[in-house]
Amino acid sequence: MQAFRRATAWFIDFALVLALASVLAVLTFNRISALVTDVPELAARGGFDLLTSRGDVLGASGHFGTSLWDKSVLYVEQAFVLLVVVTFLYQWACLALLGRTVGKGLTGLRITPRGPGAAARRAAVTTAADVAVYAVACVLLVEGEFALSVLVWAAAVALFLVNALPVLGPRRRSLADRLSGTAVTGLGLSTPDATRPVRTS
Repeated sequence: MQAFRRATAWFIDFALVLALASVLAVLTFNRISALVTDVPELAARGGFDLLTSRGDVLGASGHFGTSLWDKSVLYVEQAFVLLVVVTFLYQWACLALLGRTVGKGLTGLRITPRGPGAAARRAAVTTAADVAVYAVACVLLVEGEFALSVLVWAAAVALFLVNALPVLGPRRRSLADRLSGTAVTGLGLSTPDATRPVRTS
């Protein structure tokens, strides 16, 4: 029962992350589209390169194209960084102030003990497992590092499973719970092992 409620809470919280990702994707697409229609500084630079190319037109146009590509990649990277930062802040603020995220609140769950330190550690692990490592893999893919991107993607999947699967065990504590010294409790879910504060070295 707790595993089902925690899974439901995760889906609700992750839906919020996907909504943010969708907004950032639209904004990033618009920023990249603007490079094609409104880039006077790049156009001027491309024209200067053309005039000073001494006939190497392909080289000059290639530099202009590279400038566009570099800026586009930068916009994508900025979007992923913002996604990771906002996800962490959402997790940390909800746990530190309320002891629960939106998903956990809607499913009647809470995090104990509650405090800024435990919340920050738990938010860091949760953000890494759910978003951050995947974001790194996507950035590497955009930068053309295909093989490394696949390896990081596999590491992201492994981290997600290592964090999530222990919830199915008898103590119902994820990797984030263990590293932050917290437990997930709620109506009808409290057990001596789950609610006892855990010391971490």
